[in-house]
Amino acid sequence: MPCLIFISMTETMKFPSLDDIRLAHQRIQPFIHRTPIMTSEAINQIAGCDIYFKCENFQKVGAFKARGAANAVAKLDEEQKKNGVATHSSGNHAAALARAATVAGIKSYIVMPSNAPEIKKKAVKGYGGEIIECEPNLQARETTLQEVVNRTGATFIPPYDYMDVVEGQATCALELWGEGIPFDVIMAPVGGGGLLGGTALTTKYISPNTQVIAGEPAGADDAYRSFQAKQLIPMVGPKTIADGLLTSLGKINFAIIMKYVDDILTVTEEEIIEAMRLIYERMKIVIEPSCAVPLAALLKHKQRFKGQKVGIILSGGNVDLGKLPF
Repeated sequence: MPCLIFISMTETMKFPSLDDIRLAHQRIQPFIHRTPIMTSEAINQIAGCDIYFKCENFQKVGAFKARGAANAVAKLDEEQKKNGVATHSSGNHAAALARAATVAGIKSYIVMPSNAPEIKKKAVKGYGGEIIECEPNLQARETTLQEVVNRTGATFIPPYDYMDVVEGQATCALELWGEGIPFDVIMAPVGGGGLLGGTALTTKYISPNTQVIAGEPAGADDAYRSFQAKQLIPMVGPKTIADGLLTSLGKINFAIIMKYVDDILTVTEEEIIEAMRLIYERMKIVIEPSCAVPLAALLKHKQRFKGQKVGIILSGGNVDLGKLPF
């Protein structure tokens, strides 16, 4: 039985303001793409609403993670930069931080589990990161990271539960709103919650009446259960094809979600695969399974979104094409 972590909503937690998010967007401009917004008449017809896909699968390093990493590195002071940055990750944050550090001319130390996909390791090395391997469990990752930080003096940049990272991820929705579309709903997937938290902040600052709704796999539904219980319930034994959403929801992001997110909808593995295939077939673009989760949630609840303008953030495109589920 997972333990419950109680977080008082009355505790003071300073979230990035809209001005902070706009400054972050200016700060990271040289290091990111302004990704396109795409539509599909065929998918709109199936869904019964107008969907605008924000394509972070075309972002640097192939995922929205480039935004948060670039912002966190850019905000380091000169003393911190001398010792570089460190993190533990087997996914997109590892590559994003390695790239952001190299662009800034500083070192990066990336702790990765020994069973991390070779393609992920190659990406980190390609972006100039120094990989330190560890046993494939959270305790080993955290212990090895602490050893690296003690040895090098590097600054730890967490993948999602870190305000500068959330602030950077919030710039994705800022670009979405910059298109002048009067969205009724903005949707994003939720894993650790950095993208959802940032999206919710930006959206509620700009358009308080717009709903922010997350999609989450039923096999990794800690955000949904935490949202319903109003207390943080860590994930134990998550199982889903959406490998980018296996992480437990972060404490900072849980606080943002409880204040600004309107709902979290869960979907089955079959629904994720169906939505993923639909995007491949109708839009001819490569996305990873995590991207398909919000669309799967929308298609599962069509009546709720009927006739509305919906923005969906496609979070990334780093998928092993040899392991597609269709």
